[in-house]
Amino acid sequence: MHFLFRFLSSWPLPLLHALGGLLGWLVWWVSPAYRRSFRAQVAQAGLPFDQARPAIADAGRLVAELPRLWLRPQHESCLPQVQIEGREVVDALRAQGRGVIFFSAHCGSFELAPQALAELYGPVTALYRPSRQPWLAELMRVSRQRPGLAMAPASLAGIRQMLKALRSGGSVALLTDQVPPEGLGLWAPFFGRPAYSMTLAAKLALQSGAALVPVRTERLPAGRGYRMQFQAPVPGLDVTPAPDLLQAVTRVNRANEALILSLPGQYLWAYARYKQPRQSGDEPKGAA
Repeated sequence: MHFLFRFLSSWPLPLLHALGGLLGWLVWWVSPAYRRSFRAQVAQAGLPFDQARPAIADAGRLVAELPRLWLRPQHESCLPQVQIEGREVVDALRAQGRGVIFFSAHCGSFELAPQALAELYGPVTALYRPSRQPWLAELMRVSRQRPGLAMAPASLAGIRQMLKALRSGGSVALLTDQVPPEGLGLWAPFFGRPAYSMTLAAKLALQSGAALVPVRTERLPAGRGYRMQFQAPVPGLDVTPAPDLLQAVTRVNRANEALILSLPGQYLWAYARYKQPRQSGDEPKGAA
């Protein structure tokens, strides 16, 4: 598998995305369970299916671009292929000396985002949980060894590392629509349905005073590159009195919803967003 990744890493992006589009449709046609999950979550979001249909091919493009993103030479910048919008949002926060928590959902090229952020605003600290498959864990480890990109383990030590970076005016990158293990999340609304939701981003913001900035990283048509857009920070977190944790997590979920609705053709609609957390028991209070 490593040889295949190495072979594909030299392919041009238009060819990888063309191959990925075919792969996405192949998976769609061979997996009834995938189709059911995809359709159910599109309906839960209140979208017509046609708006989400492009995400079938785009899921394959996500997979196909990984070899190029992960095995790109260390000295080679990714920024020439990335159009940047909204830098004034981040520049204003940094001028105030505030830390910045960049976040996104499973939408667009979320694997490219930390690499681009590291080049723009490094050092950026990103949360890292290794894969259980040794070959994939090694590929991911290599891909994350980038100048300006500091990896924090998914542990108490990693959380302290991120909090220290934010309190000193640094930056953190998180994928905030993941389902965390039991005990590390709260049940909060996501497209009108309770979903076990990460509390880490909200806690880091409340404890450090950092701003939560949504990042939208869109694949451009025909493999022409990407567009990265920094959006306005999540409101209502730097007020007195501070919101409680459930309110803060709900605001993050709403920002994720807005990201997804702005780019429905590039969201992983089959991602099991409403699954029970690992080692789950009874649903906690406040899940309604």
